[in-house]
Amino acid sequence: MKNILEICQEAASLVATQRPSDLFNSSSQQEAVFLSVAQDTLDSLLRYGDWQELTKEGCLRTTKGQSNYLLADYCPDFYCLINNTVFIKDRAEKVVGAITPEQWMKEKYFNVPSLNMKFKIQNGMLKFLTVPIGELKIVFQYRSSVIAYDGSKKYCGIEKSAITQNTDIPIFDEFLVKKGIIWRWYRRNGMPYEEEFNEYQREVRNRFASGLSSKDISLCGNLYNPLTEGVCINVTKAD
Repeated sequence: MKNILEICQEAASLVATQRPSDLFNSSSQQEAVFLSVAQDTLDSLLRYGDWQELTKEGCLRTTKGQSNYLLADYCPDFYCLINNTVFIKDRAEKVVGAITPEQWMKEKYFNVPSLNMKFKIQNGMLKFLTVPIGELKIVFQYRSSVIAYDGSKKYCGIEKSAITQNTDIPIFDEFLVKKGIIWRWYRRNGMPYEEEFNEYQREVRNRFASGLSSKDISLCGNLYNPLTEGVCINVTKAD
């Protein structure tokens, strides 16, 4: 895996400009531009969707009488919830996914709430519609804000939500990062970038799609009883 400086150097070679030697050299405008477009590329990829690379599992235990829980207390790198992945693990009971503001108001003020636990995400907090009982273990999947990890020998592997040194290694595919840096560099310098931008967009879509979970693939035709016959390959389940 290449670090962010090495990726920027490759991008510089492809756009025929001087290769950066230190992205954090504050006295060099050239270095500052590459650092800026690199950070912008990683932030954009983070916001693109629920990448497998960013999917993590969080866990919290409810406190009696408490309905609001600050997610940063349980997941410091929390970026956003992956909906329909919240479960009460102790009872294997699924919690209904995050509801809309309209549903929240209807159930809270006009209807008798159902037996299912419902919640919304607001101001970085998970807020339950009805107060849950204490000591429930609730697990969920979320998209992490981590975009890189430390590639230095001293702190190797430490996850980071921003690049802060040349040796940081992006979480995302290095080819995507390089393509994202190239078209942004062209735009920053007032040069045509449409072709590079379109190529980058195609690569992002292809890479993201290839990481999505797939359903079972049956090799036995239409009349298939999974309990008695057949072979399944790639037995991964969609979320």
